[in-house]
Amino acid sequence: MSRKTILVVSDIHYACEAEQARHGQEFRGVKNAFTRALLHAYRDYFWLKNPTRQNHLLDQFFLHATGADYVVANGDFSCNTGFIGVGDDAACQSAQECLGKLRRQFAPNFSGVFGDHELGKTSMAGNLGGMRLTSWHRAIIDLKLQPFWSVEFGDWLLIGVVSSLIALPVFEAETLPEEREEWRRHREEHLGVIRKAFTELKPNQRVLLFCHDPTALPFLWEEEAVRSKLPQVEHTIIGHLHSPLFLWKSRLLAGMPVIRGLGVTVHRYSQALHRARHWREFRVTLCPSLHGIELLKDGGFLKITLDANTHQTGGAHIERQKILR
Repeated sequence: MSRKTILVVSDIHYACEAEQARHGQEFRGVKNAFTRALLHAYRDYFWLKNPTRQNHLLDQFFLHATGADYVVANGDFSCNTGFIGVGDDAACQSAQECLGKLRRQFAPNFSGVFGDHELGKTSMAGNLGGMRLTSWHRAIIDLKLQPFWSVEFGDWLLIGVVSSLIALPVFEAETLPEEREEWRRHREEHLGVIRKAFTELKPNQRVLLFCHDPTALPFLWEEEAVRSKLPQVEHTIIGHLHSPLFLWKSRLLAGMPVIRGLGVTVHRYSQALHRARHWREFRVTLCPSLHGIELLKDGGFLKITLDANTHQTGGAHIERQKILR
């Protein structure tokens, strides 16, 4: 195998017209004036000021993406302004438009990964929404996303998994009670496919694992079939955190106690960080969002160069590429 170039883009957060019309939706349900002021400050000066006004960044990515052998989009295709994933018509339309552009540009050399925006998650402060089975089915049927996929390049194996499903014990409180049993069945089926793939790894193969949210990694570590093959995982490419600053903070806070009583979002984040010490065993690399965060404007994408010699240390060389906004 000659050298191959893999480009990874994550957290595109594309917004169709219907989602753009919902600008400011994240404040819905937030009645306390002080909480609204804090959320405004966080959004405007730290995280992301205009979450539904980022479509142009995808076009900027296309300008940088010529000559790639393969492209992976590592989740979060819509803005999830309904907070229930692509079961919401507007979010589904956004994801369809985004994936349509990516597939027209790169297919058949393209794979998409499920993000939490595809399945839904509770809003940061308004306690709205959550994971919905309608979103799971629409993501598979309408968006044609595969929960598990793998692609071979010589001795290299690229694998994509569904982080929210693997980490269901963390997200289960955000599901509807009547849907939980079916979510558990889907999770067990997904883990079964993952176990089989890792069990069947050949000794000479090296893995690039694509998992949107690192919250899932400690649950994968609990699977003996995965844990025993971690020496063959060269890198695990995550998204979700948007900026290297948040990956650094997550590593710093790894092992912190679980915080209860401050809302669903804080409980979810603290649960993830409590178990984050296992992330290092997966050799995590963050693909930032195209925008990055407002504070640092550190957005971009990843360029991975695969060396034909997988037995050589550093056979996958990763560079972070900037996007001109």
